[in-house]
Amino acid sequence: MVGGAIFAVGIIFNFQNWLELTLFIISYIIVGGEVVLRAIKGIARGQVFSEHFLMSIATIGAFFIGEYPEGVAVMLFYLVGELFQDIAVGHSRKSISALMDIRPDYANLKVGDEIRKVSPEEVNIGDIIIVKPGEKVPLDGKVIEGNSMVDTAALTGESVPRELGPGDDALSGFINKNGVLTIEVTKDFGDSTVSKILDLVQNASSRKAPTEKFITKFARFYTPIVVFGALALAIIPPLVIPGATFATWIYRALVFLVISCPCALVISIPLGFFGGIGGAAKRGILVKGSNYLDALNNVETVVFDKTGTLTKGVFEVVSINPQSDFTKEELIEYAAYAESHSSHPIALSILKAYNKDVDITKIENYEEIAGHGIRAKVGGKEILVGNSKLMNKENIIYQEVETLGTVVHVAVDKKYAGNIVISDAVKEDSADAIKGLKALGVRNIVMLTGDSKAVGEKIATQLGIDEVYTELLPADKVEKIEALDAKKSHKGKIVFVGDGINDAPVLARADIGVAMGGLGSDAAIEAADIVIMTDEPSKIVTAIKVAKRTRKIVMQNIVFSLGVKAIFLALGAVGVATMWEAVFADTGVAIIAILNAMRVMNTKSI
Repeated sequence: MVGGAIFAVGIIFNFQNWLELTLFIISYIIVGGEVVLRAIKGIARGQVFSEHFLMSIATIGAFFIGEYPEGVAVMLFYLVGELFQDIAVGHSRKSISALMDIRPDYANLKVGDEIRKVSPEEVNIGDIIIVKPGEKVPLDGKVIEGNSMVDTAALTGESVPRELGPGDDALSGFINKNGVLTIEVTKDFGDSTVSKILDLVQNASSRKAPTEKFITKFARFYTPIVVFGALALAIIPPLVIPGATFATWIYRALVFLVISCPCALVISIPLGFFGGIGGAAKRGILVKGSNYLDALNNVETVVFDKTGTLTKGVFEVVSINPQSDFTKEELIEYAAYAESHSSHPIALSILKAYNKDVDITKIENYEEIAGHGIRAKVGGKEILVGNSKLMNKENIIYQEVETLGTVVHVAVDKKYAGNIVISDAVKEDSADAIKGLKALGVRNIVMLTGDSKAVGEKIATQLGIDEVYTELLPADKVEKIEALDAKKSHKGKIVFVGDGINDAPVLARADIGVAMGGLGSDAAIEAADIVIMTDEPSKIVTAIKVAKRTRKIVMQNIVFSLGVKAIFLALGAVGVATMWEAVFADTGVAIIAILNAMRVMNTKSI
């Protein structure tokens, strides 16, 4: 600010030469002193050809040939460019800061009858914490008391609150909305969901995309070339061209140096990828590095696991079919009472569908018949619940059902009462995901499952999947990925989408491993390259769209920056461009490229 004011005074008023020089030197020291200092430190470390070195040589040279205002102006505009860069990086970080914001400041630790406010790092597994309305859940745990709605948006990008009650998992990063929750801690802070996510996001910038690596190498070779080019421009023409003066050609060389600064590329390209990662994070998609984001541009094949990825992975009662002497309510009630002592997923789905309290005093003579089902007396009636083997064993005439789900038959006092069909339901979002991928030009969509052929093929047909492989073990899935890998093109990528728990080997083998339903799954966060924080397969489509938009904006910046520089380098070399045009070609282009890169972060329209 002060340096700029002194610079303005020096330009506006017509002072004597020595006073004018003094003003501009003071202004230069205030404005550009730090840049010169960075250049000297760089030389001391052996990093001679940096952008600070170029700016320092060009501006100090301008002073030597009497172009004081230009020398200060170059530094002043360079700092304006850096200010824009800082604003852009800060803005980009904010998109990830919605995630960073999930870091809890404290935990309310319950010790006896008193509550202490402590750092989350001080809380141990098994401790009891209290989370009041408006507070963040500081560590992963299980709710043991209280009911409340929680905001999961910071982790999932979803605006719909989730209800938590006793027995439910509470993950660090959730924000408690209304009730008071008492939680038993199940993980140390270092192993908690919030800690793993923060670590993942903070380290994302260390994995660079090929374009970023190219720009880094390009700058390393480009800078020495232009420095020696400028030196040649200053020395050779005055020695060769009759009437040419050193002052003219040194000025042109200095202009050439300022124009040649690769700031726009070096700043805007990494910023573009960083912004892309931040934009994806806003939508609940965590990308572990810009190399994975860039690779999404070349996806040829997407391979889905079935259970927990395209389907909910939770057994649900899909139909209740009573005989004429019974009602649906009676049928599900008898089944729920008979299954009330079982922890089998099918039993749990029946109890969930019943959705009432079971009076266990009514249950007598409970007997589990291995491979068949359950026999129990409920309210004095003998209830049989199980498969067709149980019906045959007890000589009960039952109704055969043709379905892809699991059929549970129910008999009351040796009389057939009807059946209940239980199935793993397809997610509402799965069909949209497949359509979206095809619309983006993904050539082949494959489903792998350990389920039966009939179930697998029905779901594949229902969703419009190109290939399906059924009855596979985890090792078989890796083999299938390798077979698909052998068929892809040179640049083509294979994405595997799994639930991240039992699919770690396949996630690791694919070009890009995507973990679905990664919320709270350690294996998902560890094994995958991209973690989708919701259970929506369509987020894969969003991730590819973000990647395509990021690459488009990055390429725009590369073409624009190099194009403008090439034109102005030629103009500078022949003396048409002055130091003022050089400032635009350097700082102006950098600012435009930075503002363009910032567009990547806006993913609302994707």
